[in-house]
Amino acid sequence: MIKLNVLYPYTEGGRFDHAYYRDKHMPFVAQKLGGACLYYSIDKGLAGAGPGAPTPYFGACSIFCESTDSLQKALAPVAKDIIGDIKNYTDTEPIMWISDVVVERSR
Repeated sequence: MIKLNVLYPYTEGGRFDHAYYRDKHMPFVAQKLGGACLYYSIDKGLAGAGPGAPTPYFGACSIFCESTDSLQKALAPVAKDIIGDIKNYTDTEPIMWISDVVVERSR
């Protein structure tokens, strides 16, 4: 199993609409990816690692898929639509990273 991780770096004065991301963007992405998206998770940044440290990210998502190939095949025809929706919830440039899920759940 693999994950497409999308992170949105925090910027002072930046905009990120968590409600839109949760209620509209991510369901839209899952619908566009179809069966290639097994499920997804969404994270909302709260704080940095140290006491009182600001969050380094507005938020992030992880999209779980069977393989990189299945993700890329599903994403290719819909990537423009998904990217086109970004302006509706943020002015931050996302960071994308594909990872291999080594441990999905520890218990």
